[in-house]
Amino acid sequence: MQTLPIRIGTRGSKLALVQAAETKRRLIEAHGLADGDVVIVPITTTGDRIKNRSLSDIGGKGLFTKEIEIALLDGSIDLAVHSMKDMPSVLPEGLTMAAMLPREDPRDAFLSPVAQSISDLPRGAIMGTSSVRRAAQLKRLRPDLEIVGFRGNVDTRLAKLRAGEVHATLLASAGLRRLGLEREITALIEPEEMLPAVAQGAIGIEIRESDTRMVELLRPLNHQETAIAVACERSFLGILDGSCRTPIAGLCIIADDGGIAFRGMVLAPDGRDAYEVERHGSASDAAAIGEDAGEEILQKAGKAFFTDNS
Repeated sequence: MQTLPIRIGTRGSKLALVQAAETKRRLIEAHGLADGDVVIVPITTTGDRIKNRSLSDIGGKGLFTKEIEIALLDGSIDLAVHSMKDMPSVLPEGLTMAAMLPREDPRDAFLSPVAQSISDLPRGAIMGTSSVRRAAQLKRLRPDLEIVGFRGNVDTRLAKLRAGEVHATLLASAGLRRLGLEREITALIEPEEMLPAVAQGAIGIEIRESDTRMVELLRPLNHQETAIAVACERSFLGILDGSCRTPIAGLCIIADDGGIAFRGMVLAPDGRDAYEVERHGSASDAAAIGEDAGEEILQKAGKAFFTDNS
């Protein structure tokens, strides 16, 4: 029997706390629990502490998960809530993803006080982003733009944009929506123009593999369509073994008839070289489709591409 309260581990950012609160609400509703039966435990990660350097320079995605996963493994928390786009392709031994909440809009959002779209930006405009994926695709679309590092939480980035430090920036539409900041979005960027990060917009719940009680408690929270799409996209990422230094993008769309369409891309950081792949198939084969797409990219690009750009 699960000992109460159930402890949810999360980063302490405003967005992370909103995502943890959504998980808490869904657990309470699914099992008729009292508010005090589920508690949120904020945990400061290395990625949160180091704010003046690009993630690709200090170790990559795992910087936002390491301390939380240590707490999970040592029993300090019962489950961890993550933005799936921040998750490394391989989880620590003994941990597993038990559920996916319904995915928000996976698209990137364009924010600017001076233009309505990327194509409308004046020549030589300054774009703020610390995402190697966004930077590489921007350089491919608009090689004339000046791209500068732009870390910090959503509020910090919006403040920098308003202060005129940059002419525009890009943020995940999902995060802005969850924070109630849709009004800040100048335009949504369609995947045909800029492919989003793998699993962008998805919230995953991580637990200890041995915690069978938690598996049962989380079963009603799992959104199957999101789980299928994320499985496809992360299988693609896993084959490529992408780090924060390698610009990798991918999106799986599930059709009404149960079929899936996947598109993936790998780019050089300067955007000059890019390799794309598309796959269609059955949702039941989602992970295999992602793996197959990754293998095609490896064949097209060659392993040296990833060594040279990592």
